[in-house]
Amino acid sequence: MRYVFPAVFEPSDEGGFVVSVPDIEGCFTEGETLAEAMFMAQDALAMMLVYHEDNNKAIPDPTPLNGVKASDGSIVSLVLADTDQWRRTFDNKAVKKTLSIPSWLNAKASRAGMNFSQVLQEALISKLT
Repeated sequence: MRYVFPAVFEPSDEGGFVVSVPDIEGCFTEGETLAEAMFMAQDALAMMLVYHEDNNKAIPDPTPLNGVKASDGSIVSLVLADTDQWRRTFDNKAVKKTLSIPSWLNAKASRAGMNFSQVLQEALISKLT
């Protein structure tokens, strides 16, 4: 899933930027430069939204950009979060699955030396992306 939420980039007293996403409780990060803060904001937002998706928590509608309150000197910008991409990057642990296939197909695939896990992964990726 892809989401877009407004974020507030507030200059830090120590340099860099502190970032918050007001619509997503607990979504904060920081970066030494604006570019790094933007990258970190995408990562933090995607991570929080993955948590919401995995725990069936409601994801709020984003506040319109002009409705976000920020202090003087802060920057309000939209941040894109792609939870599918985040999962592909950070959630690669293997999960065991049991499946059933016809005996003739099992024999044919075994003779061909096919890796069942790899074939299943490739087929699922092809179907879902």
